[in-house]
Amino acid sequence: MKIINYINGEWLEPTVSEYANVINPATGEVIAETPLCGDVEVAAAAKAAATAFPAWRATPAQDRIQYLFRLRDLLKANIDEIGRTITIECGKTLDEAKAEMVRAIENVEVACGMPMMMKGEISEDIAPGIDEIMLRQPLGVCATIAPFNFPGMIPFWYLPYALATGNTYIIKPSEKVSMTMQLIFRLIEQVGFPKGVINLVNGSKDAVDAILDHPAIRAITFVGSTNVAQYIYRRAAENGKRVQAQGGAKNPVIILPDANMEMATNIIADSAFGCAGQRCLAVSLAVTVAEARNTFTELICDAASSRVVGYGLDDGVQMGPVISQISKERVEQLIGLGAKEGATALVDGRGTTIKGYESGSFVRPTVLADVQPGSEIWKTEIFGPVLSMMHVNTIDEAIKLANSHAYGNQASLFTSSGLAARKFRYEVEAGNIGINIGVAAPMAFFPFSGWKESFFGDMHGQGMDAVEFFTQKKVVIERWPKEWSRKF
Repeated sequence: MKIINYINGEWLEPTVSEYANVINPATGEVIAETPLCGDVEVAAAAKAAATAFPAWRATPAQDRIQYLFRLRDLLKANIDEIGRTITIECGKTLDEAKAEMVRAIENVEVACGMPMMMKGEISEDIAPGIDEIMLRQPLGVCATIAPFNFPGMIPFWYLPYALATGNTYIIKPSEKVSMTMQLIFRLIEQVGFPKGVINLVNGSKDAVDAILDHPAIRAITFVGSTNVAQYIYRRAAENGKRVQAQGGAKNPVIILPDANMEMATNIIADSAFGCAGQRCLAVSLAVTVAEARNTFTELICDAASSRVVGYGLDDGVQMGPVISQISKERVEQLIGLGAKEGATALVDGRGTTIKGYESGSFVRPTVLADVQPGSEIWKTEIFGPVLSMMHVNTIDEAIKLANSHAYGNQASLFTSSGLAARKFRYEVEAGNIGINIGVAAPMAFFPFSGWKESFFGDMHGQGMDAVEFFTQKKVVIERWPKEWSRKF
């Protein structure tokens, strides 16, 4: 299957010579080829979106959202097929893939409230006979540079809000997982958006740089590693664009002795090993406090050892492969580095082979004990099914340890103490907080927050933050003296 672009309401096969293979990470098979497009295709998409913008902006918000209602219905009707596509090219289980699309659909539904969400403000008589009005207006052409780990969901943190507020849009999916958005754009085509309102351009770094540099593109959203997020943020900002750049994470979870250990273990295992650890909200550092250490360590090792690993379309599988052989090698090298730095692999997932899928990129769940603060394994986002464990004596030490990290995406606490929970949420330096929650993923009507080196920008994705990001404020101060008016 050759992936193609969707520009100005038409499917276009790009005239490029280079393609990247899309590989099923469970089987090792090449399942598609992604064209590595560049500035020519980005320019065509930007021109189409810029041409479509005036009419789309002038379309009343209550009319714009009718397209989103139709899109919502098509996504729901095709969730099984989209889920299978995500599993085939991304590796996660079918249940995980379908859950991803449920979150995508939630964002479309929230954006359908745009006639209310986009309202401005007015204050009469700020001086005698003078009124002041604040209006929200769309920016113009906007774009998303999407990651591989949630190929269906993450574009929808942004897309429906941008369209509902009157912007036109370009999506560049990850070249590793281009099939999901190809399918979704087939549904978008059925919705019947006006030509040029929404466009799909495939590619890698050349396409990214073209998006960052094109003068017609006013705002860019990105999710990925911190190094790339910093690059995106810097280059786009130098070109005068608005940017949301979600970076990496090393999410800590603190387990207090009064926690329900069985519940905590089940939830933390799902967080650390679900989606093979390839999500920005995955728990990756477990910090046990005082006597919580022995009980939790035994339980989490059992949970890691017993997790069923295999092809995500097979019944009973709880965890699929990582995205590629390169990723598998990287994760295994980091596990080895942890051991060299003094950590102990209580459960070692290296060297995994799954019968019938010997060419797959599988790494079993891994638990590393006695990871030291400041070590490379402590600092590095592994992005695989690896849980590092540390131990302290008090909650104050645990919070200090969590706050000492460069990242600040998520932090979680397991406890039965309301006082401890309040202290944690008050003091911990992270944008998404979980109390007895392992994946603190905000609902679509709340912002997906992130602090420190986990986020670069001001407004986050989802909810009212997305409305603020995709609109610019215009303040009007007006006076209409009586002597200028006709007498009636």
